Amino acid sequence: MERNQVAALLAGSPEYLSGEEMSRALGVTRAAVWKEVEALRQAGWPIESSTRKGYRLAGPPPSLSAPYIAAQLDRGNVFAGNIAVEPLVDSTNTQLKARAAAGAPTGSVLLAEEQSGGRGTHGRSFQSPRGEGLYLSVLLRPALAKLQDLLTLTGWVGVAARDAVERASGAPADIKWLNDLYLNGKKLCGILTELSFLGESGEPDYVVAGVGINMRQTAETFRAQGLGDTATSLALEGFPVEPNRLAVCLLEELDRLVRSFPAERESYLERYRAHCATLGRRIRFDGEAGPQTGVAVGVDGNFALLAEDGGGVRHIIFSGTVTML
Repeated sequence: MERNQVAALLAGSPEYLSGEEMSRALGVTRAAVWKEVEALRQAGWPIESSTRKGYRLAGPPPSLSAPYIAAQLDRGNVFAGNIAVEPLVDSTNTQLKARAAAGAPTGSVLLAEEQSGGRGTHGRSFQSPRGEGLYLSVLLRPALAKLQDLLTLTGWVGVAARDAVERASGAPADIKWLNDLYLNGKKLCGILTELSFLGESGEPDYVVAGVGINMRQTAETFRAQGLGDTATSLALEGFPVEPNRLAVCLLEELDRLVRSFPAERESYLERYRAHCATLGRRIRFDGEAGPQTGVAVGVDGNFALLAEDGGGVRHIIFSGTVTML
């Protein structure tokens, strides 16, 4: 535990910290501090030292770090105190749902270096190779939220994820209705929002929102996965990003979402529509009588997609697969 505490102290200070300051803050000896600093260095942390000044973190750690991410967030951020990073999970959503059922508090965050069973909508798999993407899920328990409001959360998360990607990397991502981010016409990010209900009353209990962002995959990686024509990554499009930085930006945007929900729906709707790549496109969608084609003409107040078929009939699409043609 001391190693994480040393990491948190270094990550939270832009200035040098003396060994005496750190030992006093942690209630341990200076020798114990030195030992943990050396262990962090061995793990690749860029820690500078000065005989007179002490220790200073010169840059981000070599991989995702919960103490580092937490230290970059404002203390009032709802996610700052409950961040966990795992090397491998089947699915961050699945694992966080289990923790939610066991009583984990709102604002809990789970990140993984790799997922063995990453999930998307409609039972699809989400390829999650080690160190090549950001795989993150958050637990929310929106107080007194109406079910109709909760059903719009995927759209809100899409706006938050899009804004986070642009802030962290500069990439001008678009939103493909309802729950994907696209960059230069290819999928960059998938979002899966899952709502759980209380068995006794049938009332909403919690929401787990998962975001998977492709960061470092190469064209060869996607071709090997059979996704060469449909998927891309930030690095592949010329927008490399440091993973801890991307995680911090995403948690900051999700914190803004929590503070805005549901009162600022119009603001999120406006931003959603402004960046929705589906609007104005010919699409294929699931109609009442089977697959149909039409043109996406709008997004309504509940983030449902509006489409007009060839006969001028307007359809409201709340769910299902929508393909841009």
